[in-house]
Amino acid sequence: MSASPSSTPLRPSRRIDAVDLARGTALAAMAAYHGLWDLGFLQLTPQNYALTPPGRLAAHGIAGAFLLLVGVGLVLANGDGVRWRLFVLRLARIGSAALLITVATRIAFPQSYIFFGILHCIAVSSLLGLPFVFLPAWVAALTAVGVMLAPHVVAHPLLDAPEFYFLGLGRGLPDSNDWVPLFPWFGLVLAGITLARLLRPRLAGSALAQWRARNPMARGAAFAGRHSLAVYLVHQPVLLALLTGLVTLTGPHPKAGLANFRKDYVAHCTRTGGEAGACRIAARCTADALRREGLWGSGKPYSVEERAKAQGLSQRCYEAAEGTAAPP
Repeated sequence: MSASPSSTPLRPSRRIDAVDLARGTALAAMAAYHGLWDLGFLQLTPQNYALTPPGRLAAHGIAGAFLLLVGVGLVLANGDGVRWRLFVLRLARIGSAALLITVATRIAFPQSYIFFGILHCIAVSSLLGLPFVFLPAWVAALTAVGVMLAPHVVAHPLLDAPEFYFLGLGRGLPDSNDWVPLFPWFGLVLAGITLARLLRPRLAGSALAQWRARNPMARGAAFAGRHSLAVYLVHQPVLLALLTGLVTLTGPHPKAGLANFRKDYVAHCTRTGGEAGACRIAARCTADALRREGLWGSGKPYSVEERAKAQGLSQRCYEAAEGTAAPP
């Protein structure tokens, strides 16, 4: 797969700043998204906006940008022949970081730890994508389409097993803080490979290849892009530490969890035979009553007495919503 030294063209000594800048921009977007997630997790905002449909759409766009750039980077680094030592070292660094993330999140978030997140996907996709750097671009393009369509057309009971969640072809959705399965996400890496294969002949000597980051912001973003793995590993612990310090000073947002509480209340109420309209009214009434009685937002499990009091408030709110009693 590697070319002989005599047949390998000289590679430029400098990286392409535009690619590093793109990677750094994606890192900034990722940090902003994680900051939004942290605000919701620490209850500094009324709800976790990172988990809303627009937030999830943004997360998918950021992950897609990273994986597209992985494919581009594979071609730029190995298109003239695989530099095995650098490739293996890079793969080892990413794989080790992915393992570290799994261990750390298994300790911190045992119910939703990261078993196959963005780093895991990048490591495996880099290995799987390497042959496509040398195959015709149309092969990579067609494979990319197939990989991205596979979750919609492939189905088998065996693929529903948790052991195969990393593939993304089952019907189950694992509870994980970062889940980036191979299907469809490996398709984005292949799309990046296709793009780079098509544009690389025109890149040499172009204005894009010769452009250099000059102003401080562009230089900072390009620097971060060149050291993206280190930035990825460091930024989230720093953000969590800073925002944890903030929440100890300010306390949680007074309406934190309110929307989820009402949603869960209505779902449970209607599931147990309540009328939908009355359940919605009772949900608002119960939330107000719990806050008024000091039973909201403590973060601690209720005592037996507190649980009985909360249940009584809920019951009176529902009866009032039905018109059979006065609100508390």
